[in-house]
Amino acid sequence: MADDPTLSLADLLARLAPGARLFGIDLGTKTIGLALSDVGRRIASPLETIKRTKFGKDAETMLALATRHGVGGLVIGLPLNMDGSEGPRVQSTRAFVRNLTPLTPLPMVYWDERLSTAAVTRTLIEADRSRARRAELVDKLAATYILQGALDRMTMMARADETQRATPP
Repeated sequence: MADDPTLSLADLLARLAPGARLFGIDLGTKTIGLALSDVGRRIASPLETIKRTKFGKDAETMLALATRHGVGGLVIGLPLNMDGSEGPRVQSTRAFVRNLTPLTPLPMVYWDERLSTAAVTRTLIEADRSRARRAELVDKLAATYILQGALDRMTMMARADETQRATPP
């Protein structure tokens, strides 16, 4: 997409300062789930769920948390359809990112979030969490699932790069 402000995962990795954390973001229609990486960018942890109000207030809250936690980049869940096509939720996510871009210099990357909410919900059901408790946890845990997937991929990319550099031509 020509007006897409996001980077590839490799470009995001190249831009991150040492010790900069990443935010995982699960954009729902009613809430925004947030997850935070450790400074080594190996482990994602649930952070917070923001109840959505208006874009400006939501963005302000999210960016204030990013500043407080030393976040250097955003990993935003992209809710593709199961066949990989883009529906209304993807369009809404892309619009959110386009509106967020002028408000922050933080680099952003999309991460395929298919099945993240279903996987988290299944885990919570297996843990015998009540329906109310699942509703309270699912968004920030989905954000954690999204972020952990991106962190794992970044680790694999870094290892492949190290192996490539260590192998003589």
